[in-house]
Amino acid sequence: MDDTARHIVDGLRKAIQGESDGYFFYLSASGQTTDPKGKEVFATLANEEKKHREYLEKQYKSVIDTGAIDFNIRLGPRMSFDEMNPIFTPQLKERVREANFEMSALSIGMQLEMNAINLYRSMSDETDDPRVKDFFLELVDWEKGHYEALQRQQEILKEDYWSEAGFAPF
Repeated sequence: MDDTARHIVDGLRKAIQGESDGYFFYLSASGQTTDPKGKEVFATLANEEKKHREYLEKQYKSVIDTGAIDFNIRLGPRMSFDEMNPIFTPQLKERVREANFEMSALSIGMQLEMNAINLYRSMSDETDDPRVKDFFLELVDWEKGHYEALQRQQEILKEDYWSEAGFAPF
């Protein structure tokens, strides 16, 4: 195995661990939130992290077996998150003072997604092969979608949460 393949394998190992961490976190968050929509969305995020891990495991096997990424293996469709598809029900905002777990879950999820973004961006930056660069940038885009959805939901709840919890100076 050449140095480039070894570098990709090392990055894929870290990525697989990160996706596993994300999977178990979102699975746990789905079980712990009392918000029905939050349960559904966190379960969906867990499923997406599981699919990412499986995809990365296939790529890992390809690099081990052939020394190269298999560009015929695809990630598949991803869940759409936008302003019209929030993570939690509107009722969560009504009881935002009690939403400590949900607010923490958003923050932790954002950190997990940012870690993945940074890893994939760094892997892309460290290669000269345009196809490998694009491979990692596609993963950056996937994780950015998750990060941005979590961030939007946090922004929707943050001011009310801070005010109700006594964090705001008014």
